[in-house]
Amino acid sequence: MGIEPEILYFAGMMHRCISCFCLILLAASCYAPQRDCKAFTDGEFSFTTTVDGTEVTTVFVRQGDLEIDYFEGKADSSSVRWINDCEYIVRKLHPKNRAEEQAVHMKILSTTDNSYTFEYNLVGDSNKSRGTAVKTN
Repeated sequence: MGIEPEILYFAGMMHRCISCFCLILLAASCYAPQRDCKAFTDGEFSFTTTVDGTEVTTVFVRQGDLEIDYFEGKADSSSVRWINDCEYIVRKLHPKNRAEEQAVHMKILSTTDNSYTFEYNLVGDSNKSRGTAVKTN
């Protein structure tokens, strides 16, 4: 008595399915977003967001430990302290009110050739927001 052909066929199909599943799982686990943070340490960037239904753009220039933001015709400067290649703290140098005294934690999540997606929050606050900055120079 031999093994029935249907059982052999079923066993072969199961082996192929398990092999395919393992290959897909392996390929998916190897995916990691591009994250070349050092390419975005210095430069000129723009960031566009929606505030009260209106799209607004901020341009900022970051060089070393200084960042200058240009928003609605006004310039404002901040200190930059890098925690690691992809995270830094921004603090206004000349805050105009108590809210501006709070530092902001920035974390670069992923990068492309000319932009990076980041997450940010006030230091000590768990509410995080996301944005994308485009390198313009």
